[in-house]
Amino acid sequence: MERLGTGIGWRPEIADAVERMPGIDWVEAVAENVCPGHLPESLRRLRERGVTVVPHGVSLGLGGADRPDDARLAALAERVEALGSPLVTEHIAFVRAGGALTATPHLEAGHLLPVPRTRDALDVLCENVRIAQEALPVPLAVENIAALISWPGEEMTEGQFLYELADRTGVRLLIDVANLHTNHVNRAEDPAKALAELPLEAIAYVHVAGGFERDGVWHDSHAHPVPRPVLDILTDLASHVSPPGVLLERDENFPEPAELERELGAIRRALEAGAVERVKAEVRSAGTALAVRRAETGPTAPLNSGAPEKATGPRREAAGALAQRKADRPDAEAAAGRHDGAGRGDEDGAVGAARGALGLPHPGGDGARQRVGLAQAALLSALVAGTPVPEGFDRVRVGVQARALAAKRADVVAKVAPELPEILGTDYRTAFLAYAQTQPMTDGYRRDALTFAEHLLSAGRPGDTAVRRELREWWLERSGPSPRSRRPVRRLARATRKVLLRR
Repeated sequence: MERLGTGIGWRPEIADAVERMPGIDWVEAVAENVCPGHLPESLRRLRERGVTVVPHGVSLGLGGADRPDDARLAALAERVEALGSPLVTEHIAFVRAGGALTATPHLEAGHLLPVPRTRDALDVLCENVRIAQEALPVPLAVENIAALISWPGEEMTEGQFLYELADRTGVRLLIDVANLHTNHVNRAEDPAKALAELPLEAIAYVHVAGGFERDGVWHDSHAHPVPRPVLDILTDLASHVSPPGVLLERDENFPEPAELERELGAIRRALEAGAVERVKAEVRSAGTALAVRRAETGPTAPLNSGAPEKATGPRREAAGALAQRKADRPDAEAAAGRHDGAGRGDEDGAVGAARGALGLPHPGGDGARQRVGLAQAALLSALVAGTPVPEGFDRVRVGVQARALAAKRADVVAKVAPELPEILGTDYRTAFLAYAQTQPMTDGYRRDALTFAEHLLSAGRPGDTAVRRELREWWLERSGPSPRSRRPVRRLARATRKVLLRR
């Protein structure tokens, strides 16, 4: 694996600061925000200086029940080629659900949601990863995500799930230590145990980020300083292996460049502390092994005699569990990797509960993809469409996640369509959150902005006639086949009025 070194997430808001920042070996850019034919000048300059740029995808939904979309894969491959990247990364998550596979409404989460750690979900994920690997021109690495909620009936720990994913597909892993901390707080999962079960040789690089805790829930905001517990997990990881690369993520609420540099310094010190512990452990291990061999064969035995040291502890247990699962599967099924999605025969209770929560009859057919799809559609529908929470989920946490998704929708729509909060003023957020309660997102955020405006207009809102007229003009300009020529004039007039009112 290529050594990347220390990096930072490239964002347009901090592009100039990143270019001037000392000690930056590489950067990561959100793939969907990069246009291959019109690369930002900052990224061009960084590449010319020899700084590696890695595209980081957020929309494939490799953990979803459907096969990866060909167009999304082609777009991601195009960005890899444009940036000359040595690898590309995505997430172990689902971001949409429903559709033809499950005969349910298509829904978009607008967020990375956790997949259940079950054999069905693993089978689907492995096949999706293989499809993506074949379509991409460079190696793929996939990231563990942060989550507010846990799936009922999980069959593996996170470490075991990642171990088997890497073993079955050869995919590399992007380990986010901030997400391990999030899952420790929100789902009582031990980050040390997860690290001990990981196939360390599969790690491509590591993410480090900040967040905040509110009412016992950790929010992975990427908008706050990296806390000490996250740095401690990084040190623990570095005590086992020297990661090829480490990257600081920051997506909003950007501090001064000096503060980012201080955070990078803290990350380097955490890595150094882990490296010291790793060397100490290696010395102790070598001394113990030498003492044992000399006790067995005498003081003149060569230092390299005997079998190599075997894996111990949780990592050996994970490997043993994997071997047992392989032994339990029929030879033909194991050889095929269960690519056809076939698995357990009849619909089980979880599938029945999923269909019941959606108020749907059984459509016939079977297979891992359909079972995973039904479960994910039921959960996502509860999160964004207000349907009943599927049995086994923590209803309070599902409510917290639902409110977080609605708030994120409001924030992102305000960014992609900044005219909306400008037109609606302080009423924007209240109006959007009320809209989001009954109108789930079925496409991207730009379409969501248009649907929100249409929803308001069809209800005769806003009450102010002048504001409603302005909103209608905005909607007509963007929903029609071509831009309306009067819009730039009206925008200039509005800006002029604002200047005059300040005087």
